[in-house]
Amino acid sequence: MSKQINIIRSTAVPLNIENVDTDQIIPARFLKATSRDGFGKNLFRDWRFENDDENQPKKDFVLNEPLYKGKILVAAKNFGCGSSREHAAWAIKDYGFDVVVSSFFADIFKNNALNNFLLPVVVSEDFLQKIFTAVLFDKTTELEVNLPDQTITIRNNTSTLPFAENPMESFEINNYKKTCLLNGYDDIDYLLSMKSEIEVFEHPQP
Repeated sequence: MSKQINIIRSTAVPLNIENVDTDQIIPARFLKATSRDGFGKNLFRDWRFENDDENQPKKDFVLNEPLYKGKILVAAKNFGCGSSREHAAWAIKDYGFDVVVSSFFADIFKNNALNNFLLPVVVSEDFLQKIFTAVLFDKTTELEVNLPDQTITIRNNTSTLPFAENPMESFEINNYKKTCLLNGYDDIDYLLSMKSEIEVFEHPQP
């Protein structure tokens, strides 16, 4: 699983459904495992398959449409609401997404995502609709998420959409979490990266 996030440029998977809760992201019956690995196969399980049968995918669900793919999931507002299960972030990351874009995330889901090297990008509702418009119009449309600059850009390949070419918007992120994502640090890794500074502080030279 890739931990470091810097600049990600990828096509996107549009999930234009509001109020997606964590039970829809990863149903409760799949929470028995304690390892983070393997949850991706059950991401949106009830929406992806008929009766838990992997041989019967629902053709009208976006993750089952081969033309939609990439490292970026674009969701409608209030994504990740409901229970606080960290497994929701595990499942999205394990499936192959590095970024989730929405106009609003539930706070607990947002924190769980950041702790699991999944970048939640909050954009305005207007910009979110531009993304949906671009991706639905042209499935090869790419999004560029630049974590160092904290920007997200729509890079449409056809230049025929009814808005400015390559529109861009800034997003906010906690500076500590930004540092962790850029370096692939969890909380312990971050402390270890400061070992020399801590030693100097604890044992100052006379």
